[in-house]
Amino acid sequence: MLRGVRRWTPGARAFSTAPAPSPATRTTVPVAHLAPLPASLPESGYTVTPPVQPWPRRLTARSLSRLLLRAPSPDDAVLALRHALFQASPPLPPSLPVFAAALSRLSRAAASDADAAARLLGPVLSLLRAARLPAFSDRPFLPLLRALRPLPSLRLFLSLPSFNSHPSVRSFNALLHSLVSARRLRLAAALFRAARAKLYITPNLVSCNILLKGLVGIGDLDAALEVLDEMTGWGIVPDVVTYTTVLTAYCGKGDLEGAQKLFDDIVASGRRPDVTMYTVLIDGYCLRGKLQDAARIMDEMEAAGVQPNDITYSVVIEACCKEGKSAEARDLMREMLGAGYVPDTPLCAKVVDVLCQDGKASEANEMWRWMAKKSVPPDNAVTSTLIYWLCKSGMVQEARKLFDELERGFTPSMLTYNSLILGLCDNGELQEAGKVWDDMVERRYEPNAMTYEAFIKGFCKMGKSNEGAALFKEMVAKGCTPSKFIYQVLVDSLSDDTVCAIVEAAALSGQGFLDGETWEIFIRKVVDTNETHLDLALNM
Repeated sequence: MLRGVRRWTPGARAFSTAPAPSPATRTTVPVAHLAPLPASLPESGYTVTPPVQPWPRRLTARSLSRLLLRAPSPDDAVLALRHALFQASPPLPPSLPVFAAALSRLSRAAASDADAAARLLGPVLSLLRAARLPAFSDRPFLPLLRALRPLPSLRLFLSLPSFNSHPSVRSFNALLHSLVSARRLRLAAALFRAARAKLYITPNLVSCNILLKGLVGIGDLDAALEVLDEMTGWGIVPDVVTYTTVLTAYCGKGDLEGAQKLFDDIVASGRRPDVTMYTVLIDGYCLRGKLQDAARIMDEMEAAGVQPNDITYSVVIEACCKEGKSAEARDLMREMLGAGYVPDTPLCAKVVDVLCQDGKASEANEMWRWMAKKSVPPDNAVTSTLIYWLCKSGMVQEARKLFDELERGFTPSMLTYNSLILGLCDNGELQEAGKVWDDMVERRYEPNAMTYEAFIKGFCKMGKSNEGAALFKEMVAKGCTPSKFIYQVLVDSLSDDTVCAIVEAAALSGQGFLDGETWEIFIRKVVDTNETHLDLALNM
């Protein structure tokens, strides 16, 4: 033993300041059962757990591409790409299909979170640049160029040569799409002008249409016309999309004369407008209330052998409803249904409403039943409108029948119940309205202000103003806000003492139901009939 060196013994802690145990208390730890330590660690045989599960049993470019496209998140896709290239056993050689799948996954992520996609794009592009793949087309970058924000998209476009991929008019159009979608029109126009000289790219028809769409979107008709005029000098022939875009700009500006001139020039040049172009011009006339011109274009359209589509019909029908032309709206709706198109529910509601307001509730009822046969889904708003007008027209049985048919396959809304109650009460069918009230309550609907006011108005109309007053007290007690109209109905129907009781009930409810206009209604009643009650009204 070396002098001055203290022997280490089991039980004593290294660097401990406590006194060593005495020989009598020392213990021996058996170690014979422990396996001997290896002389060195193994050089191979360990694996890193893949970041995405399930991991392909046989890692190939094809299996990894499928995994990247189906990765739960873009972060998982990037981790899986790194693992496959560097940590898998054996690592997968880089290839274009793998990177194309990674870029596609990031483009899908950019549609919902452009910032996250831009953050993950840097590492992927670094790996792609380091891979030094043989020259390839710009096709894998197109979805990303469209989906990224303008500046990241521009940076990616300009860096394509560093990946051994050269920009083409396809990637240029994808960049234009990104800029136009973000309304970066000045930058888009500058790139468009510099494409030939600086980028060595010749814009094509798609490039022009993208730029025109952006200019029309911001209402710059003059700039759009300038591009249209220069297209022929660039050797680009405008197509239907080009003309439709410019036609939309004219109509949006309200320049129908210019729109009609452009349309006539298109026809005179031998081109055949399609249904979209006709519909744009028809819509322009409809928006300005010029239904005769819209009808003329529609006749010319059919004479040219171009059939209206669902949008064409919808545009003209809505314009007829807006102008109160119920017969024209009805006839066009029948024509639309006969052509096999199914109108949306709001359009059906407008046609039903304009027919009913024109005193044609029976025709509206027939129209709605025909719509139902043509697969138009039942709707509470349409049914409510129709039920109210049927009752108002004295067609109570038809209204109740329509309600029952709706109830068998569809849950009526509170609006539908109130419409039927209102129509019945207006027609003096208070007993039938009471049955509907009971049915409504059984379905756990609470009567609201519209329900109460329908009955109050009905009772007052039938000379049963006391019953109306009783319902009014119940109404305010439940916190339903009365309208000015119902106050006027009660004041006109009740005696002085009952009017004062109504005022007292409204004032004591604590809901703030009485404002200046409401007080004026009551005070006029009191002053006109009995001035002795004026002090009572003013002191409440």
